[in-house]
Amino acid sequence: MASSGNSQWKTPDAKRDEFRRYLEKAGVLDGLTKVLVNLYEEPERPTQPLGFLAEQLTGSSFVDVPTLQQENFELKNKVQKLEDQNRELQAKIEELTNPPPEA
Repeated sequence: MASSGNSQWKTPDAKRDEFRRYLEKAGVLDGLTKVLVNLYEEPERPTQPLGFLAEQLTGSSFVDVPTLQQENFELKNKVQKLEDQNRELQAKIEELTNPPPEA
């Protein structure tokens, strides 16, 4: 926001009006109004209204960190199991394709 040098002497009402004009000019008020109307018009209320608002404003989903951490933990465990299974299968293939010499 551009400072006019005497902004320290403005009344709170004048500062509020200046900020409101800034938000209007930047399109923030229209954007927030549209998002709130979208929330109001949702047939079912979102379980995470802040997430809904964030998604509407940014175009991306709200990040639920605990859920993502749990999913990450589960996927790491799955990868570990698959890697172990892959090693076992590679060992079996090696054993079948190169049988030990008979004594």
